[in-house]
Amino acid sequence: MSLRSGAAVQAVVFVAVFALSGALAGVLWEALWDAPDGVAYQDQWFLEPAGPDHAFAGTGWYVVVAVLAGALTAFALAWWWPRHALVGFGAIVVGSALAAWVMFQVGHALGPPDPRVLAVGEDDLTPIPSDLRLAGGSAYAAFPIGAMLACVYVFLVAAGRDTGHRASAVGTGSAR
Repeated sequence: MSLRSGAAVQAVVFVAVFALSGALAGVLWEALWDAPDGVAYQDQWFLEPAGPDHAFAGTGWYVVVAVLAGALTAFALAWWWPRHALVGFGAIVVGSALAAWVMFQVGHALGPPDPRVLAVGEDDLTPIPSDLRLAGGSAYAAFPIGAMLACVYVFLVAAGRDTGHRASAVGTGSAR
């Protein structure tokens, strides 16, 4: 296999593994999240009790699961497939961004439907669970942040392992 085709295969595999990781993380995110209840009132849905602690739970769990999934996926890929480090790094950046989107789509699809739609036509004070959503777009950065932290560890701290040289052997003063 040529150098270019090997790098291309590595990039495609990395992105595909991240997409799968994002889907699995979305399932875990939905499973860990407890839907806060709200009520229908005059064809509108209101979170009950209202407050940021109830509305933020979905985003909080997203961030925790995404950081861990991103770090574990990037660590495994970078550690076990160290060839073409720059291509691998680029594929990890693209793959982790894709995984963040896939994680949200899977978790949101598995969660309850939009309560604002369900509230229309319901009797007042009918309990309706919240849907799984994110409070703001910055949570999407959690998957890439976890992946980049793992890349920094593998590419910088564990440098030299793919060449067969030990980092401690550098600078020992032995000349050949």
